[in-house]
Amino acid sequence: MDQLNTAQGVNAARVGIERDQEEAVRHELEAYYRAGKPPWDTGVTPPELVALVEGRGALPLGRALELGCGTGTNAIYLARHGWDVAAVDLVDRAVEQARAKAAAAGTAVRLLCGDATRLDELDVPGPYDLFFDLSCYCGIPPHRRDAYAAGLTRRAAPGARLLMFGYGPEAFDDPISGVTADELRTRFAGWELVDTTPGTNPVPTFWFTLRRNSGEA
Repeated sequence: MDQLNTAQGVNAARVGIERDQEEAVRHELEAYYRAGKPPWDTGVTPPELVALVEGRGALPLGRALELGCGTGTNAIYLARHGWDVAAVDLVDRAVEQARAKAAAAGTAVRLLCGDATRLDELDVPGPYDLFFDLSCYCGIPPHRRDAYAAGLTRRAAPGARLLMFGYGPEAFDDPISGVTADELRTRFAGWELVDTTPGTNPVPTFWFTLRRNSGEA
Protein backbone atom coordinates (compact mmCIF):
# COMPACT_ATOMS: atom_id res chain seq x y z
CA MET A 1 0.00 0.00 0.00
CA ASP A 2 2.85 2.35 0.83
CA GLN A 3 4.38 1.71 -2.60
CA LEU A 4 1.04 2.40 -4.28
CA ASN A 5 0.60 5.63 -2.38
CA THR A 6 4.13 6.66 -3.26
CA ALA A 7 3.56 5.93 -6.95
CA GLN A 8 0.29 7.86 -6.92
CA GLY A 9 2.00 10.78 -5.24
CA VAL A 10 4.81 10.80 -7.79
CA ASN A 11 2.32 10.67 -10.66
CA ALA A 12 0.25 13.49 -9.18
CA ALA A 13 3.38 15.59 -8.79
CA ARG A 14 4.38 14.92 -12.40
CA VAL A 15 0.94 15.87 -13.67
CA GLY A 16 1.07 19.06 -11.64
CA ILE A 17 4.46 20.01 -13.05
CA GLU A 18 3.30 19.34 -16.60
CA ARG A 19 0.16 21.41 -16.10
CA ASP A 20 2.24 24.25 -14.69
CA GLN A 21 4.52 24.10 -17.75
CA GLU A 22 1.57 24.37 -20.12
CA GLU A 23 0.10 27.29 -18.21
CA ALA A 24 3.47 29.05 -18.11
CA VAL A 25 3.77 28.81 -21.89
CA ARG A 26 0.24 30.13 -22.38
CA HIS A 27 0.78 33.06 -20.02
CA GLU A 28 4.09 33.96 -21.66
CA LEU A 29 2.54 33.99 -25.13
CA GLU A 30 -0.42 36.04 -23.95
CA ALA A 31 1.94 38.53 -22.31
CA TYR A 32 3.80 39.06 -25.59
CA TYR A 33 0.56 39.89 -27.40
CA ARG A 34 -0.66 42.19 -24.62
CA ALA A 35 2.64 44.09 -24.74
CA GLY A 36 2.57 44.52 -28.50
CA LYS A 37 4.03 42.65 -31.45
CA PRO A 38 5.79 39.41 -30.46
CA PRO A 39 9.29 39.02 -31.94
CA TRP A 40 8.27 36.01 -34.02
CA ASP A 41 5.25 37.76 -35.54
CA THR A 42 7.07 40.05 -37.97
CA GLY A 43 4.32 40.54 -40.54
CA VAL A 44 6.64 39.26 -43.27
CA THR A 45 6.30 35.81 -44.82
CA PRO A 46 9.67 34.02 -44.56
CA PRO A 47 11.47 33.28 -47.83
CA GLU A 48 11.61 29.58 -46.94
CA LEU A 49 7.82 29.35 -47.18
CA VAL A 50 7.76 31.54 -50.29
CA ALA A 51 10.23 29.19 -51.98
CA LEU A 52 8.05 26.19 -51.16
CA VAL A 53 4.95 27.89 -52.57
CA GLU A 54 6.34 29.91 -55.46
CA GLY A 55 9.86 28.69 -56.15
CA ARG A 56 11.30 26.17 -58.53
CA GLY A 57 9.62 22.84 -57.91
CA ALA A 58 6.85 24.50 -55.89
CA LEU A 59 4.29 22.28 -54.23
CA PRO A 60 1.02 21.73 -56.08
CA LEU A 61 -1.93 23.57 -54.57
CA GLY A 62 -3.81 21.79 -51.83
CA ARG A 63 -4.88 22.11 -48.22
CA ALA A 64 -2.66 23.72 -45.59
CA LEU A 65 -2.73 23.88 -41.81
CA GLU A 66 -0.63 26.42 -39.92
CA LEU A 67 0.25 25.70 -36.30
CA GLY A 68 0.79 28.78 -34.15
CA CYS A 69 -0.45 31.22 -36.78
CA GLY A 70 -0.11 34.41 -34.72
CA THR A 71 -1.81 37.35 -36.42
CA GLY A 72 -2.25 35.43 -39.66
CA THR A 73 0.50 36.76 -41.94
CA ASN A 74 1.46 33.39 -43.38
CA ALA A 75 -2.02 31.86 -43.43
CA ILE A 76 -3.21 34.85 -45.45
CA TYR A 77 -0.20 34.53 -47.76
CA LEU A 78 -1.04 30.89 -48.45
CA ALA A 79 -4.70 31.69 -49.10
CA ARG A 80 -3.73 34.46 -51.51
CA HIS A 81 -1.69 31.92 -53.45
CA GLY A 82 -4.57 29.51 -53.89
CA TRP A 83 -4.26 27.24 -50.86
CA ASP A 84 -7.25 26.08 -48.81
CA VAL A 85 -6.04 27.20 -45.39
CA ALA A 86 -6.86 26.51 -41.76
CA ALA A 87 -4.78 28.01 -38.98
CA VAL A 88 -4.61 27.54 -35.22
CA ASP A 89 -3.21 29.64 -32.40
CA LEU A 90 -3.35 29.27 -28.63
CA VAL A 91 -3.84 32.99 -27.96
CA ASP A 92 -7.31 34.40 -28.58
CA ARG A 93 -5.95 37.94 -29.02
CA ALA A 94 -3.75 36.74 -31.89
CA VAL A 95 -6.63 34.90 -33.57
CA GLU A 96 -8.85 37.99 -33.33
CA GLN A 97 -6.17 40.06 -35.05
CA ALA A 98 -5.70 37.37 -37.68
CA ARG A 99 -9.42 37.30 -38.44
CA ALA A 100 -9.46 41.07 -38.86
CA LYS A 101 -6.44 40.96 -41.18
CA ALA A 102 -7.95 38.15 -43.25
CA ALA A 103 -11.22 40.05 -43.63
CA ALA A 104 -9.39 43.20 -44.66
CA ALA A 105 -7.38 41.21 -47.19
CA GLY A 106 -10.50 39.53 -48.57
CA THR A 107 -9.07 36.07 -48.01
CA ALA A 108 -10.89 32.96 -46.87
CA VAL A 109 -8.92 31.46 -43.98
CA ARG A 110 -10.37 29.26 -41.22
CA LEU A 111 -8.82 30.71 -38.06
CA LEU A 112 -9.29 28.77 -34.85
CA CYS A 113 -8.25 29.42 -31.27
CA GLY A 114 -6.89 26.21 -29.80
CA ASP A 115 -3.98 24.05 -28.77
CA ALA A 116 -1.77 22.66 -31.55
CA THR A 117 -1.17 19.56 -29.40
CA ARG A 118 -4.92 18.89 -29.09
CA LEU A 119 -6.11 19.06 -32.68
CA ASP A 120 -8.79 16.42 -32.07
CA GLU A 121 -10.65 19.08 -30.06
CA LEU A 122 -10.74 21.38 -33.10
CA ASP A 123 -12.54 21.24 -36.45
CA VAL A 124 -9.45 20.47 -38.53
CA PRO A 125 -10.02 16.91 -39.80
CA GLY A 126 -7.68 17.07 -42.78
CA PRO A 127 -6.15 15.59 -44.76
CA TYR A 128 -3.60 18.35 -45.32
CA ASP A 129 -0.87 18.55 -47.93
CA LEU A 130 1.19 21.21 -46.14
CA PHE A 131 1.79 22.03 -42.49
CA PHE A 132 3.60 25.23 -41.50
CA ASP A 133 5.07 25.91 -38.07
CA LEU A 134 6.95 29.12 -37.32
CA SER A 135 8.46 28.39 -33.87
CA CYS A 136 5.34 26.79 -32.38
CA TYR A 137 6.66 23.28 -31.74
CA CYS A 138 9.95 24.41 -30.20
CA GLY A 139 8.08 26.16 -27.37
CA ILE A 140 5.79 23.24 -26.54
CA PRO A 141 6.58 21.43 -23.26
CA PRO A 142 8.20 18.07 -24.03
CA HIS A 143 5.34 16.01 -22.57
CA ARG A 144 2.95 17.41 -25.24
CA ARG A 145 5.20 16.99 -28.26
CA ASP A 146 4.24 13.41 -29.08
CA ALA A 147 0.61 14.54 -29.16
CA TYR A 148 1.53 17.34 -31.58
CA ALA A 149 3.30 14.86 -33.90
CA ALA A 150 0.45 12.35 -33.70
CA GLY A 151 -2.14 15.02 -34.47
CA LEU A 152 -0.30 16.09 -37.61
CA THR A 153 0.33 12.54 -38.69
CA ARG A 154 -3.36 11.63 -38.49
CA ARG A 155 -4.17 14.61 -40.70
CA ALA A 156 -1.36 14.27 -43.23
CA ALA A 157 -2.04 13.29 -46.81
CA PRO A 158 0.49 10.85 -48.29
CA GLY A 159 3.57 12.86 -49.25
CA ALA A 160 2.50 15.86 -47.15
CA ARG A 161 5.19 18.37 -46.16
CA LEU A 162 5.87 19.96 -42.82
CA LEU A 163 7.97 23.13 -42.91
CA MET A 164 9.06 24.02 -39.40
CA PHE A 165 11.20 26.84 -38.03
CA GLY A 166 12.66 26.17 -34.61
CA TYR A 167 15.18 27.44 -32.11
CA GLY A 168 17.93 25.13 -30.95
CA PRO A 169 17.93 24.18 -27.25
CA GLU A 170 21.02 26.36 -26.75
CA ALA A 171 19.00 29.48 -27.59
CA PHE A 172 17.05 29.44 -24.32
CA ASP A 173 17.96 29.37 -20.66
CA ASP A 174 15.22 26.89 -19.74
CA PRO A 175 14.77 23.10 -19.84
CA ILE A 176 11.67 23.14 -22.06
CA SER A 177 12.28 25.09 -25.25
CA GLY A 178 14.17 24.22 -28.40
CA VAL A 179 14.20 21.44 -30.95
CA THR A 180 16.77 19.25 -32.72
CA ALA A 181 16.77 17.21 -35.90
CA ASP A 182 17.29 14.00 -33.90
CA GLU A 183 14.19 14.71 -31.84
CA LEU A 184 12.05 15.22 -34.94
CA ARG A 185 13.29 11.96 -36.45
CA THR A 186 12.28 10.16 -33.26
CA ARG A 187 8.91 11.79 -32.66
CA PHE A 188 7.62 11.92 -36.24
CA ALA A 189 7.20 8.24 -37.05
CA GLY A 190 6.19 7.71 -40.67
CA TRP A 191 7.90 10.93 -41.77
CA GLU A 192 11.28 11.58 -43.36
CA LEU A 193 13.39 14.57 -42.38
CA VAL A 194 14.46 15.65 -45.87
CA ASP A 195 16.23 18.91 -45.08
CA THR A 196 17.75 20.82 -42.16
CA THR A 197 18.99 24.32 -42.93
CA PRO A 198 20.50 26.61 -40.28
CA GLY A 199 18.72 29.93 -39.82
CA THR A 200 20.34 33.34 -39.93
CA ASN A 201 19.44 34.41 -36.39
CA PRO A 202 22.13 35.38 -33.83
CA VAL A 203 21.15 32.31 -31.75
CA PRO A 204 20.93 28.73 -33.09
CA THR A 205 17.87 28.30 -35.33
CA PHE A 206 16.91 25.84 -38.04
CA TRP A 207 14.46 25.28 -40.86
CA PHE A 208 13.31 21.66 -40.94
CA THR A 209 11.44 20.06 -43.83
CA LEU A 210 9.71 16.74 -43.22
CA ARG A 211 7.79 14.62 -45.72
CA ARG A 212 5.08 12.13 -44.83
CA ASN A 213 5.86 8.73 -46.28
CA SER A 214 3.57 8.06 -49.22
CA GLY A 215 2.91 4.49 -48.21
CA GLU A 216 1.63 5.38 -44.74
CA ALA A 217 -2.09 5.29 -44.05
